Amino acid sequence: MAAGTKKFGIVGLIVVVIVFGGLAYLSRGPYKAIETIQELLTENKNLKQAITNLTDESQIGYAKVIKQEKVDDKLLTTIKFVETARNDKTKRILEKEYTIEGDIIHFDALIVKFGNKMVTDGKARALYLWRRVYGEKMAPGEGFAIEEAGAEPKRYKDLLQALPIEHRQMFWSNIWDLANDTDKLAEYDIDAIYGNAVYSKLKPGLIYVFKLSSTGHFYPEVVPDI
Repeated sequence: MAAGTKKFGIVGLIVVVIVFGGLAYLSRGPYKAIETIQELLTENKNLKQAITNLTDESQIGYAKVIKQEKVDDKLLTTIKFVETARNDKTKRILEKEYTIEGDIIHFDALIVKFGNKMVTDGKARALYLWRRVYGEKMAPGEGFAIEEAGAEPKRYKDLLQALPIEHRQMFWSNIWDLANDTDKLAEYDIDAIYGNAVYSKLKPGLIYVFKLSSTGHFYPEVVPDI
C-alpha cells in the first residue's frame, strides 16, 4: 500500500510539472519566437502597425536664446532646448539648457527612413533620435548629449506600447546600430539610417523650430519669439 501511494505521488508530481510547464509555455504568448532584431523587424506585425501609425512629424521641438554675453572676450550663448510631444506640440516632454561658445549652434539627430514594405499602407515613414548640440568651436564628439543613446526616446514612449517591454528595449537599443550595415537595411526594408546636423546663427528674439517630414527631411524654421 505504501509503495502504491508512493507511486501515485510520483505520477501526480509528474502531472503537475507537465501542467504547469504547459501553462508557462502558453503564457509566453506569440512573442516566444522573436529573439533578435532581425526577427522583430521582419516578423512582428505589431511593430509594423506601430511604424504605420507614425504621422508626418512636423514640429519636433525648438530652441531659443535666453542669454548671449561676452565673457573674457568670448561670446557665450545660452539656449533653451525643448522637445515637444507627438500629439501636442505645445506639450514639453524634454527641456534642457546649454551654454556654448559662439553663436553658431549645431543640432545633431539620427534619422530612420522606413521603406514602403515596412509599413502596412506602403507610404513613407521616418523617426528620429536627438543626439547632441555643439558649437562651431567644438568637435562634434565633444558636444552635449540631448538623449541617451540606446534608450527609448521620450517622444516615442507610447509608439510601441503593443509590444512587450523586452521587444521595445531590443528595438531602441539595436535600431541605430544598423546605420552602417547596408545589406541589413535592405533586408529589413529600411531605406536609410543617417546622422543629420542642422545649424543656425542664433540670435535673441527668435525661435528655431525643428521639423521632420515623413520622408526624413529634417530642417529648422525661424519664427519671431512672441
